[in-house]
Amino acid sequence: MILWVALLSHCCLGPNGAVAESTGLERIDTCGTSCSQGLHCKTKPDYVFRPPCQNITEGLNMSSVFHDISLSTVMRCEGRQKCSLRLRIKTLLQLTESIHGLSVCTVTAGMIVNCQIFSFTRSSRGRMSGLQVEVENDCTEVSPSQQVQVIVKTVPSYCGISWFGTYETPKCMMEDLRRHVPDCITGRLSYDVNPERKELSVSVSDMLEDHSYHLRLCYKGFICFGTGASTLIKKEEPVKAATLLYSRPLPCLCIEGWSAVMDAPRVQVCPFKDRLEELWFGVVFDPLEETLSWESLCPVTAVVALCQEREGGVCEDLPHASQNVSRGKITFTEVDPHPQLCMKFTVGSQSWTRCPFAGRRFQAWEVAVTGQQGHKELKITSQMTATFSVGLCVKSPGPGVCQLTKTHPVHVEKKKAVVLNLAEELCNSCVQVKRLGVKYAATVTHCLEQCNQSSPHRHVIGSRTSLDLTWVVVPAGVCLSGIIITALVLHVLLTVHQRNQKRYRNQKQIDHAFDSVATALKTHPHGGILIPDSLQCGNTEKANLISQ
Repeated sequence: MILWVALLSHCCLGPNGAVAESTGLERIDTCGTSCSQGLHCKTKPDYVFRPPCQNITEGLNMSSVFHDISLSTVMRCEGRQKCSLRLRIKTLLQLTESIHGLSVCTVTAGMIVNCQIFSFTRSSRGRMSGLQVEVENDCTEVSPSQQVQVIVKTVPSYCGISWFGTYETPKCMMEDLRRHVPDCITGRLSYDVNPERKELSVSVSDMLEDHSYHLRLCYKGFICFGTGASTLIKKEEPVKAATLLYSRPLPCLCIEGWSAVMDAPRVQVCPFKDRLEELWFGVVFDPLEETLSWESLCPVTAVVALCQEREGGVCEDLPHASQNVSRGKITFTEVDPHPQLCMKFTVGSQSWTRCPFAGRRFQAWEVAVTGQQGHKELKITSQMTATFSVGLCVKSPGPGVCQLTKTHPVHVEKKKAVVLNLAEELCNSCVQVKRLGVKYAATVTHCLEQCNQSSPHRHVIGSRTSLDLTWVVVPAGVCLSGIIITALVLHVLLTVHQRNQKRYRNQKQIDHAFDSVATALKTHPHGGILIPDSLQCGNTEKANLISQ
């Protein structure tokens, strides 16, 4: 039992009595140079500019001298958070009388070349000549995430016999380094979110001992841009916590923390990293330039497209109206502001839709169908002078499919309505209206009610301009009724007069008056009734019937 405990202590406890981590680095108490038993080594500094290499003696070559060279990292600690990294260089070589030692140089970015000589005593190399010997050194101090170039040569240096290698030290993401190497200690952040008050309660643990700590909110991109001043947690405070306020839960909004020392490493945690839907706000429309733009507050790779909202919440993409974005601002020019025109954002297999003109915001024009069965009217009202394409289409068996048959351009003056008279029944048909002269526009479709399929199917569209349809129809109806009543009264009077007078001269005058009334009631060739200008009442415009 005692033997088992001793073995457990030897295997699992570090030099300071702490439990060693299974993924941790090997610990050393002191650094130095060691050679194979019986080979005595001496270490001394070397110089970069050494004498030129000598010609190779008989029997020496690269493969016969160096059998194996390995590089690794070990850790030397003076306290729980005071550990440093050392590069261990282990060389296995074939010793001969012409080899007096080894020269090892290490080169790191931005650092001076460090060279050392490990020389063998004459007596020891004489005894072990012809044998494989091992030389190990672990005194070269390195930093985390460092690229190190290692050059190993013989002493004296023989031309063509040298070994070159590159080694990268462990990164700070390694748990052992994050706990014990000051250059990697960032502290651990935990948080709670209060969405009602828009607060983040942040707690810090495993921070660098005897140092204060900074906390702040930042937007993470290539670097983390701060949103304001940082909060300092003083080292004397028993509770290492702070409360941070945020405005919007953006996916790139992160909590950043670092120790209050020069060039301290930083750690970020992002509480809202999955809230991509927060990015799709901020769509801006310029009504003067007719431009629709959006700019992301966070770096994101997405496809942005314009689409038209249909029934059932489906948004159909407009042709040639999509852009790829990773950062920066995107803009769509010549956009017709219509409630059905939306912007769709797609990331991977997920899509979100934002409709900036919903609720009739910035609506430039509208169309409505009025009238009774058999006599429909299409009214287009615009807040600007524009031209529209108006066409008839016939429904197809497929859902939402309408075969366009014929289109007409219709010019609409600013704030003046244009009324299109559908003088005949349009069975199983729809009317499509789209604004012309812009790059991106919605197509509005109005489908008429089903009518009697046995009735004639002639498409007749008439147009007239009016500020209000009521001011045309009502006065015309009143005037027409007055004319009919007047005609009936005249007819009764003429009949009585014929019976009483029965004279040929008077009869001729009465016939002349009746012909005048009949002329006022003449019928238009298309079946409509036109009112002569002399008999119109009110400020009513003429109606033009256009046959197709």
